Amino acid sequence: MNKSLLPVALSPLLALSGCMNMDHSQSMQPELNINYPAAYVVNAEGNSLSVIDLASQQVKETISFGDASMSHSGTMPMTDMVMWPHHIYLSPDGSKLGVGVPGMDLSAGHTGGMSGMTGRVLVVNPKTGATTTNQQTPVMNHNAVFSPDGTEIWTSQMEETGKVLVYNAATMALKNTITVGMEPAEVTMSANGLYAFVANGMSNSVTVINVTDKTVVKTISVVEDPVGAWPGADGNMYVDNEKGQSISVINVAKLSVVETVKLGFTPGYAAYHPTRNELWVSQAGTGTKVTIFERMNGGWMNMGEVPTGLDAHAIVFTKDGSTAYVTNQGAATVSVIDIAKRTKVKDISVGKKPNGIVLKY
Repeated sequence: MNKSLLPVALSPLLALSGCMNMDHSQSMQPELNINYPAAYVVNAEGNSLSVIDLASQQVKETISFGDASMSHSGTMPMTDMVMWPHHIYLSPDGSKLGVGVPGMDLSAGHTGGMSGMTGRVLVVNPKTGATTTNQQTPVMNHNAVFSPDGTEIWTSQMEETGKVLVYNAATMALKNTITVGMEPAEVTMSANGLYAFVANGMSNSVTVINVTDKTVVKTISVVEDPVGAWPGADGNMYVDNEKGQSISVINVAKLSVVETVKLGFTPGYAAYHPTRNELWVSQAGTGTKVTIFERMNGGWMNMGEVPTGLDAHAIVFTKDGSTAYVTNQGAATVSVIDIAKRTKVKDISVGKKPNGIVLKY
């Protein structure tokens, strides 16, 4: 959920020429057969995906993106290397995983970006574990999210003159380049499928884009250093403001901030539970817990905490609403939480610095 500033000029030509199908680092990994409900966890430093069987709550497979420290004895060109994968999304039809690869460690905050750094978009087959697309982007990116109809992949370009790139999901041809705010991080889609929301960390704003015609509908001011606008089934987007230590609640129908939830800690992620009307916010950095808010008396009230692991980040709920999975960057674990009891069931060891997580049934 963290990001970095890179003052690099955007080159559409480079974006179009950067597509390299089949990451060579996959050549040493046998084809898998993941035919069970699973959680896919992005291990940034581990340069891999951990695949957790939801039934046994154990890691059953590890999908490697190769050794990022060397070019495999000269067999893999540097331009094809995968380094520091970050976030992950599932396509609407469940046939593809989209992984954003910024190319640097984002766990420690906003420092470390260098001029000339590029990013990558990976498309991974969730059943076989094969990387089917390895697309270089001109500038470091944060995530890779599918459009609501699955035909496009959207990703940010984390520079002062912020941009969003829209690729054809089948061919990876660049379709659109959209100017947004400064240092954009996460690109997310509203639950109604109408809008893309882009968190502009350096502009303290969120850009709203019409998914169909790619026009900027509105730019909404929020609190300091927004990282992502996370969709809720209640018609709101929940924006985690890192330096502002708060959540800005944007109503999708009104396209305006209707509430600001003060936290007193740095948020890693905000997830709305659709049936319990709860807002779960992970405590990043030195935090080791998730704080749960309930809607009471016209506002969000802190109703308790659940222990996780060090530097808690992404939160995902199972489709029956009974279990939450939380990635812990500092502990190299995923915490399993019983939602009704608000207790931690177990910690599952995964790769180093896990961040993004997605469930597939």
